[in-house]
Amino acid sequence: MGVTDVSIDRERGEMTVVTAFDAAPERLWELWADPRQLERWWGPPSHPATVTEHDLREGGVVRYFMTGPDGERYHGGWRVLDVEPPRRLEIEDFFADEDGNEQADLPTSRTVVTLAERHDGTGIMRLESTYPSPEQLAQVLDMGMEEGLRQALGQIDGLLAGAPN
Repeated sequence: MGVTDVSIDRERGEMTVVTAFDAAPERLWELWADPRQLERWWGPPSHPATVTEHDLREGGVVRYFMTGPDGERYHGGWRVLDVEPPRRLEIEDFFADEDGNEQADLPTSRTVVTLAERHDGTGIMRLESTYPSPEQLAQVLDMGMEEGLRQALGQIDGLLAGAPN
């Protein structure tokens, strides 16, 4: 099923991605809660993720890097603001340097992930990201964020079906 809708409000600095999967919210939650599963989809296929720290509790931090085809590593992280397993996760998403420290010159976003069940038992995952300014949203869109997110989320169906790495 995968991505069903992407809406971008440039004036408000918001991007919302809605996905549908043949899985209940509890199973979708595992994709976030288990760092090894997160690695299998967080990052587009050309830039697989490696999770180096995973503390998915309020006040916790998740750190990772994505490795590009040329071997270059792109670091990032989340500050976990709120967690309500298996239905909601709120994070502040940031770019990081190689030591995992936030890069203040690059955009951050506040992202709320909600997981809900549809009447047929399938699940909906909604990611609502808000940037401090329209310019910061424009910057990440120029960096390919929308397409990268579509590709990353597009890997989840295979993971749910038990496809090997």
